Amino acid sequence: MAVKIKLKRLGKIRSPHYRIVVADSRTRRDGRAIEEIGKYHPTYNPSVIEVDADRVAYWLGVGAQPTEPVLAILKKTGDWQKFKGEPAPAPLLVAAPKATRPSFEALGGDDEGKGEAITQKKKAEKKDEAAAESESTEA
Repeated sequence: MAVKIKLKRLGKIRSPHYRIVVADSRTRRDGRAIEEIGKYHPTYNPSVIEVDADRVAYWLGVGAQPTEPVLAILKKTGDWQKFKGEPAPAPLLVAAPKATRPSFEALGGDDEGKGEAITQKKKAEKKDEAAAESESTEA
């Protein structure tokens, strides 16, 4: 039985997510897997790659063959170079934490009120006019 390390597709139509799995080479792409050893989310910026290096080393050691896409992922993470005894690649790009917006007080905001609103409320004007008309008709 030939064992392959391949990608199992998950997610919606235009939002693919993959799991890196160890499976029999005769199974379907999304079929039954022996073990899940990682995740790959290509739509994120930068793309998310999580690989269990110990399990990858084990499966490569017992003869599992990676498919071409998985081989590219393993080369990026450095697991393939570690298995072959080659020098490690440059580290992967990690997403920078989002910057927080400065608070109102940090920008020099005051707690003092600025006064009344500049624009007049239309409903109040109509009520005042209606009250004035009713007073003039009564008098």
